[in-house]
Amino acid sequence: MIDRDAVRDNAKYLRNVRPIDPDEIAEYIEGQPHPAVVKQTLREEAYDLGLFEQDDGTFVPANEDLVTPPGWSPEAFPDDYSFAVEDLLIRRYGANWHVGDAGDRLRQRVRQLKEDYYRGNPVEYDDDAALGYALYHLPDYYAAIGYVLDDLAEGSTLSRRLRVLDVGAGTGGPALGLHDYLPDDSLVEYHAVEPSASADVLEHVLGETRRNFRTTIHRETAEAFDPDGEYDVVLFASVLSELDDPVAVVEKYLDVLADDGSIVAVAPADRNTSIGLREVEREVTPVDGDVTIYSPTLRLWDGYAPADRGWSFDVRPDLDVPGFQRRLDEGRDSDEDEGTFVNVDVQYSYSILRTDGKRRVDIRANAARFAKMAEMERHVTNRIDLMAVKLSHDLSEGKNQVFKIGDGSEAVDHYAVRTKSTVLNADLSDAAYGDVLVFENVLALWNDDEEAYNLVVDDQTIVDMVA
Repeated sequence: MIDRDAVRDNAKYLRNVRPIDPDEIAEYIEGQPHPAVVKQTLREEAYDLGLFEQDDGTFVPANEDLVTPPGWSPEAFPDDYSFAVEDLLIRRYGANWHVGDAGDRLRQRVRQLKEDYYRGNPVEYDDDAALGYALYHLPDYYAAIGYVLDDLAEGSTLSRRLRVLDVGAGTGGPALGLHDYLPDDSLVEYHAVEPSASADVLEHVLGETRRNFRTTIHRETAEAFDPDGEYDVVLFASVLSELDDPVAVVEKYLDVLADDGSIVAVAPADRNTSIGLREVEREVTPVDGDVTIYSPTLRLWDGYAPADRGWSFDVRPDLDVPGFQRRLDEGRDSDEDEGTFVNVDVQYSYSILRTDGKRRVDIRANAARFAKMAEMERHVTNRIDLMAVKLSHDLSEGKNQVFKIGDGSEAVDHYAVRTKSTVLNADLSDAAYGDVLVFENVLALWNDDEEAYNLVVDDQTIVDMVA
């Protein structure tokens, strides 16, 4: 048994003097353990000591600078990860995994997964289901997490030294996206909680990550797992809809969030899971509570919380079709379900929560200037000024652009409808999801068909992006 305290003490002494060489430290430890044992001990202690392992096997102080947005916009799921997935497929089903009985079984698993999600049925992940899930969802989940992390990086709240807990980690799409989003000199202690057969896929694909992205998989349920220590990011990616009591689980993990840490919850954009995510968000962020919304659904009025249905999601550019999806799709027997097994749409809902009161945009609406969505009924047919968050891409199917907006006080849905495009209202179209906009002289109308308010943006309206 190596004297771990002695290794730590020597590392602390040397870290600011010169690169820490396991061979050198071995000479100072009683019994002179093998350098390989010292190196492994240093790896296990690296995060707590703030040590980054270099290519030559020595350790230096980790870079603890904040992460700046890297311009995340992946065009394809990386080949290394694709090859890792196909390696598992070949091991289980053989080289022709996408045809014959094996291919049919995988396609049926994908169909069943899609049906269960659509109907809200419980999902059981055996080996076949886990691989089917990876085939269908790894690429889009990989892409989505990076766009969500942009909110934290833009707000200077994401460090290169990071302790992450991924609750319901699945087959690893968000983990791989997190890994590729962060700079190569990041030091990450990553813990995954995943009880199902998906953990086997996760373990395999994590083998493609950098040496300073230290991974541990806990094969337990979210309810049973007992977290140790504090985490900078607690991630719930496409898992809340599968929990019996998602509010209780999120509240449990809020207790292990670092003081300046973030809960990051992501869900597919479909109606049920998206609204479900927003319901959990609202339950754990009462008006008088200690948990606040960092982004994207900012509450611009103190003392108010939204009560609309909450269906809000972002849309980003599609990915190229990965080879494994193309092969699975081409292996089907008929043309009836062409494209069923291709999933490269990057559409997702998300919520970032914090306990330190910090928000992506520290701005509030002023009652002396702006109308409140909670009181929109009394403004119908009037032109008003309004501050709101952009909460969708263009939802229109006709000539007028339509965007969901909210100010955190709304009881029903509100949409900005751009009927006349001018330079002065162009920010409505140009703003990104989650940006805060000021509308001047917008016309408030009630839409009976949609049971929602329309805020008409025309040639008399000015729209400015304020944050």
